[in-house]
Order: sequence, then structure tokens, then C-alpha cells
Amino acid sequence: MSDNASLKIGDKESNYAVRSGTIGPDVIDIRKLYAETGCFTYDPGFTSTASCDSALTYIDGDDGVLLHRGYPIGELAEESSFMEVSYLMLNGELPSKEELETFSYTITRHTMLHEQLMQFYRGFRRDAHPMAIMCGVVGALSAFYHDSTDIADPEHRRISSHRLIAKMPTIAAAAYKYSVGQPFVYPDNSLSYTGNFLRMTFGVPAEPYEVNPVVERALDRIFILHADHEQNASTSTVRLAGSSGANPFACIAAGIACLWGPAHGGANEAALNMLREIGTPDKIPHYIARAKDKNDPFRLMGFGHRVYKNYDPRATVMQKTVREVFESLKVNDPVFEVALQLEEMALNDPYFIEKKLFPNVDFYSGVILSAIGFPTTMFTALFALARTVGWVAQWNEMISDPGQKIGRPRQLYTGPTQRPYVSVDKR
Repeated sequence: MSDNASLKIGDKESNYAVRSGTIGPDVIDIRKLYAETGCFTYDPGFTSTASCDSALTYIDGDDGVLLHRGYPIGELAEESSFMEVSYLMLNGELPSKEELETFSYTITRHTMLHEQLMQFYRGFRRDAHPMAIMCGVVGALSAFYHDSTDIADPEHRRISSHRLIAKMPTIAAAAYKYSVGQPFVYPDNSLSYTGNFLRMTFGVPAEPYEVNPVVERALDRIFILHADHEQNASTSTVRLAGSSGANPFACIAAGIACLWGPAHGGANEAALNMLREIGTPDKIPHYIARAKDKNDPFRLMGFGHRVYKNYDPRATVMQKTVREVFESLKVNDPVFEVALQLEEMALNDPYFIEKKLFPNVDFYSGVILSAIGFPTTMFTALFALARTVGWVAQWNEMISDPGQKIGRPRQLYTGPTQRPYVSVDKR
């Protein structure tokens, strides 16, 4: 591609630089477009717009590639830990053994919540959705930890990032406990990040809780697979909120609110509900026929992806993980067989192959979380827990960019032109 792109509007031609990243599509730098032509671009959903420079995550949807700081997601999920991936996202490189131990120790020592903050939960109705609670509690963190909200101070940014990553499991587990009427379980610093979360969620004060290593590893993989996913809706929300100079706790609360939307964070719940609706493997052909019928509203949830036009690389790890969890917990659930057979039939059906409707990460993650014991209302809360590291890494990257400006998308106005006001007695 040439170093410049030309745009002709009427008799006037303008040239714009073409920029290249390390990998991926080139971009046309149109920052001076309005000043030079008086025109904006029109891109609803920003599907053809690069909103920022980023060195965190790369996705090639056509080839099914997902890289964090250059490392393939499959290798990270198989070989790494969520704490190691968190360090990678924040610092750019995998940690040494000593760096990982120091980082894990730091996160562990930030897991407690201020005791007054724990009282916030009692202000919510018992049947409040965990995501509603998380929005409120995370937003309130800035009222308790205002000693780390100076975004111009790198040390403040580091501390607030650590606090958010560390406290999110405690916040999420407490939201679950409150919903089921059980007492809160405080963190146990002798456990791993994921093991501690499992104990805070399913443990009770009167009994010892033993962490199942297979379940612990499965949930840790789910956290890794959801850690970041480039400039999706919630990440873009965090960046947009952060561009105004808002404190990090408010920015992450905004991200949680966006993630709560069913088109973003609720896909695994929808996939699980679909599998339960199908019920047994013998009914799969009927539902596949319905999915092909344009006049039938039924759709196969957990298949296809806005970005991936190939097999979701995260789904491969999930397929293996779901087998391990079911075997360890001795789960005898027809949903598992429905999932396996539905995947096999869809992958070999010309209709789905032609439309590239391959299973994505949500197809299996809901089944795994249900087998572990999480209600569907907690699925998006777990997503938010995992995605927090991506959000804070993206936020840090944005704040550190000296060229960052407050976000201000433009519009194509289609309303009335200027007209005179008419007093109410003459209308």
C-alpha cells in the first residue's frame, strides 16, 4: 500500500498518511479530515475505525488469532496462570519467578475490603442482580481509596490497578453471598487468586473449604480467556470515561455497566439456556432445522462472533476444560452431551460452514460455570472480574499516552433545521 491515501470531494483532493502497526490492517490517519474538507466519516458501531494505538491485544478474526502482548491465548491458557497474565498485561513482559511472587503477594495483600464498604451490600434488595451490586460497590471504591486516584501520578495508577484486580473477587463473591443470604467469607491469603475466590463464594464460616484443583484450574483458565479482547464495547467505555480524567474506580464501574448488556456479557448465559431448551441430543436435528429457517426466531447461541470469522481460539481450550470439570465433579448432565453433539453436527453441516458459524468461548464457558455451581446471574459478574485486568491495562495505556484527548465522536445530524420558537398559546 502507498504511504498516502487520497480522498477527492468535489474538485478538492486531500492526502492522508497511511500508518502500519506491527501486524494487522493498515489505517488511514484522518484526524485532519474535518479541518481540511469540512466532512466527517460515518461509521456506526465504529467497525472500521481505529480509536487508539494499543500494544496489549491483537485479534485476527479471519484466522482465529488472539494474542496478548504477542503471546497466543491458547498457550497462555494452557501454560500460564491468571496472575502471570495479569502481570503481562500490566507490564508488557512475562514476569520472572521473583517478579511473579512479588506481584502475587501484592495482589493478595489488597484483597480485603474496607469494613464500612461491606455495609453497602445491605442497602441492596436481596434479589438484586450481582452486576447491579458490582456497579455500585466498584463505583464507591473511589470514596474509600481516594489516596490512589491522582491519575497523573504513576504510583497512584499502579496502586489503584492492583487494588481493582485484587478486590474484584471479594466484591463478586460478596455479591453472591448476599443474594443467597449467607454470611460473607473473608479472603484467605494462603490461597491462590482463583482458589481464594472459590472459597469466598462457596465456603461457609462454620466448615472448612477444600479447593478442588481441577475446578480451580478451570476457573483460572476462564479468567485468562476473558482477560482482554481488544477495543470491545466495555473496554471502549472504560477508555472513553478515562479520557475525561475520571478516576479509575469510576471508569471500571462504567465498564461493568456496559458489560452487563446482554449483547456483550450475557452470551454464555444465553448459550447455556439454549442447551437446556434443547434438552437431549435426539432433539438437536430439530433445533438445527429451526436455526436454518429464516422465519423461525430461534438462533444457535454461542455460535459465530462479531470479530471471529473462523473458530474462536478460546473455544478450543474450553472444550478440553469442560471435559476435565465434568469428570472431576462426576457430573451427569445431558447438557454436556447436547453441547458436544451440537458442536459436531454444526461443524459438519454445510449451512454453518458456509456462514462460518463456529462455536465461540461462550458456548462452553456457561456449561463449565454451571457445573461448578454458579447461578446464571453470576456469569457476567465473573466476566467482569476477569476483564478488570484488561480494563485497567487499557486505562493505564491510555493515560500514559501524551497525545490522548477526551473522546468526542461526531454524528450525522438528521433532525429539524433551525426553526423559530412558537409560544404555547399559539400552537
